[in-house]
Amino acid sequence: MNIKEAFKQVRDCFSPKIIGEINDVYVKIVRINGDEVPWHKHEREDEFFYVIEGNLLFEMEDKKSFTMNEGDFFVVKRGIVHRVSSTEECKVLLVENKMTLHTGNVKTEITKTIEEQLT
Repeated sequence: MNIKEAFKQVRDCFSPKIIGEINDVYVKIVRINGDEVPWHKHEREDEFFYVIEGNLLFEMEDKKSFTMNEGDFFVVKRGIVHRVSSTEECKVLLVENKMTLHTGNVKTEITKTIEEQLT
């Protein structure tokens, strides 16, 4: 699979799409543009972020925020309250456990079910 080609199927921001499966984890891609991702956490799962294109602002509660650039990756540990945003469109690859809810313990209008992420 070619990641750039796969992104052609992802039209909406904040709507992750599952593009692969490895054991008990999903490989997802998502477009981020704006600050609609709520502050949230994942109680039992770590989460892997890899910036394919653009810049991603990564914020963690009680910790310094930082900008991820193209080619950067970061693993946010379980239980850490965080959110991401971008002032211009950013393309991100995620690796998450199959049970991970992409907006964690918070449900908003951008929250997608696993079934929605598969289509």
